Amino acid sequence: MRRTPIVLALLGALAVTGCSSSGGQSAQSAPAASSAAAPAENSAATGAGFAVITHGAAGDSFWDVVKNGAEAAGKQYGVKVTYQGDGDPAKQSQLIDQAVSEKVDGIVVSMANPDALKEAIGKAVAAKIPVVTINSGADSSKAFGAITHVGQSEDVAGRGAGEQLKAAGVTKLLCVIHEAGNVGLDQRCKGAEQTLGGTVERLQVDVSNLADVTSKVTAKLQSDKQVNGVLALNPAVAIAARDAIKDSGSQAKLATFDLSGDVVSAIKDGEILFAVDQQQYLQGYLPITFLNLYKNNLNTVGGGLPVNTGPGFVTKDNAEQVAKLAEAGTR
Repeated sequence: MRRTPIVLALLGALAVTGCSSSGGQSAQSAPAASSAAAPAENSAATGAGFAVITHGAAGDSFWDVVKNGAEAAGKQYGVKVTYQGDGDPAKQSQLIDQAVSEKVDGIVVSMANPDALKEAIGKAVAAKIPVVTINSGADSSKAFGAITHVGQSEDVAGRGAGEQLKAAGVTKLLCVIHEAGNVGLDQRCKGAEQTLGGTVERLQVDVSNLADVTSKVTAKLQSDKQVNGVLALNPAVAIAARDAIKDSGSQAKLATFDLSGDVVSAIKDGEILFAVDQQQYLQGYLPITFLNLYKNNLNTVGGGLPVNTGPGFVTKDNAEQVAKLAEAGTR
């Protein structure tokens, strides 16, 4: 994982959690902004602020934490931050177009489907509005004109998950994909396939219908007794998969990407082996910080490389610490 010195310094200055195995401050206790980083004359009163536009559905626990991070940074720096999410790439593009028409000071956007957003992001760049991409679409970020990308290398994270599952004895893995067309999810499965040393089979489900997720995973585990591992790529799907393992009577071992309070509890109870933590709070917090620095001081971060927020791993050893942070909405 690449981290430049300036990124490490920023992470320390922000006093947020820097790795999954250690504690950190909640959004409510973020440090006060310095006058150098956020001059009073550049507050929300003199600009349109920053727009955060993601592909996350309303009420998704993962994206709620991203939102918390962005809003905490906006409060710290005295800038207006608006958050909107839509899983439909066409509607997400419309939200970007709307932000451009409102002449916002910067845009933060996740790119689960980069090609569908290319035109809208191009309009923002052409309008001299700085763009920071987050979470997914890192490979397209620089080409689209974004000033940096904040997120996790999905290939690296997938390989890390595969290594841990292999060590746990998994030989045939079911990788559960919950969003069709999301390039990052396929990268996670491919990464796990590279290091598992066994078979990886994909199962497409719909994250908006968790009862059906449980039903489909249950059916797969009952029909194929060789499957002895399940990798969820979303915390809500992980809980649905946990229920499926119980319902099917399977002994399959379960791991997941990303955190929620329920996932952390399940790790503590031994129902989930581990969660790959991309620290999504930072995916909201850092882009607002970077845009604020760019607006006020023309700073850019990363030197053309992504700013990595993960992967970290939450296991039974550190779940108790992380649980308190998840309750606070920062993990």
